[in-house]
Amino acid sequence: MLRYLDADFEVLRAGNFVRCAVTGEAILLRNLRYWSVDRQEAYVDASAANKALDQAKANGEGF
Repeated sequence: MLRYLDADFEVLRAGNFVRCAVTGEAILLRNLRYWSVDRQEAYVDASAANKALDQAKANGEGF
């Protein structure tokens, strides 16, 4: 389990990977580059991050 911060993340519970909030794909912590601080979600790549942002906007979440 991680806490996503502005430019880093904090490991709250030890593990090797997190799951992408969009695709469900496993992301090794050493490869984690994309996440949302507001939604506390990880994304496998920029495309998945943009898809999540578009969905959040469609749901009326403020950005």
